[in-house]
Amino acid sequence: MAQTAANAIISDLRDRIQHLDGAVARPKTVLPFDISEIDERLPGGGLAHGAIHEFAGGGAGAVDGAAAALFAAGIAARTKGKVVWCLARPDLFAPALAQVGLHPDRVIYVEAIREEHVLEAFEEALRFGGLGAVVGEVVRLPMTVSRRLQLAAEGSGTIGLVIRRWRRQTEAGDFGHPTAAATRWRISVLPSEPLPVPGIGRARWLAELIRVKAGESADFEIGACDAQGRISLFPDAGNGSDQTRRTVNSG
Repeated sequence: MAQTAANAIISDLRDRIQHLDGAVARPKTVLPFDISEIDERLPGGGLAHGAIHEFAGGGAGAVDGAAAALFAAGIAARTKGKVVWCLARPDLFAPALAQVGLHPDRVIYVEAIREEHVLEAFEEALRFGGLGAVVGEVVRLPMTVSRRLQLAAEGSGTIGLVIRRWRRQTEAGDFGHPTAAATRWRISVLPSEPLPVPGIGRARWLAELIRVKAGESADFEIGACDAQGRISLFPDAGNGSDQTRRTVNSG
């Protein structure tokens, strides 16, 4: 009995210390893509909740970030609860988000004049908790800022999705600088899926997982998000060997 009482006291003290430190222990959960070739590259089998993840456009899409935004929107669509979307440029097309499963009724838009205000709103929303996801469009993400956002996400258990959008193509090199993000993705547009008859097939993207903590990077040719926010892996790129390119990630 004495041992049991002592264990209860120690457990209570640990909980109090975690509360004082602002780091309450939470069960680790993930949001899987439900595509084994992708999920097996991610620790825990999916994108970690309570963490931030980065997305940027590749090639000409580095400035508009359209494919990266839709990829992130599809992820947010598969969460439960409201989604806060923080941005400084008023060019987000809500009907496009709805097409990838993120209904307007779920989205709370926070539009700021300056990027530092976007980051402030992004961090505050992450700390709030009880949200499905928080999305933030930013140009720069310094390491110190990304660490603060990561701690906010860890504290609430909310998934944070950072979309990097640059004003000029030359600024895209900033994506090479390290951040505290759990994963980093580059989404580039590919020719649409070929059809046996004249017409435009499903949009295709090259999804480059260029950094993942405790894992390996990989490239995937995927079908764009459907009306439920789900992607598909194209058969000629889905055997996990020859067609899907992987390199060792030191991060």
